[in-house]
Amino acid sequence: MKKGIHPDYHIIDVKMTDGSVFQVRSTWGKEGDQMSLDIDPTVHPAWTGGSSRLLDAGGRVSKFKKKYEGLGF
Repeated sequence: MKKGIHPDYHIIDVKMTDGSVFQVRSTWGKEGDQMSLDIDPTVHPAWTGGSSRLLDAGGRVSKFKKKYEGLGF
């Protein structure tokens, strides 16, 4: 392998939506950082059978702004 062209892999903690934490090797962040997931296989409709409805934070903000757009927000 060529030297100096490959990313630095290190151990990070990944926190699932249910609070459980596991360690993975990643190029994200730096050694010891924690990544918190908003959606993971335990809550995503693709893995849970599609019964739950996803609404992202941006969608909520857009809905709020549209509802109150005439008030000068």
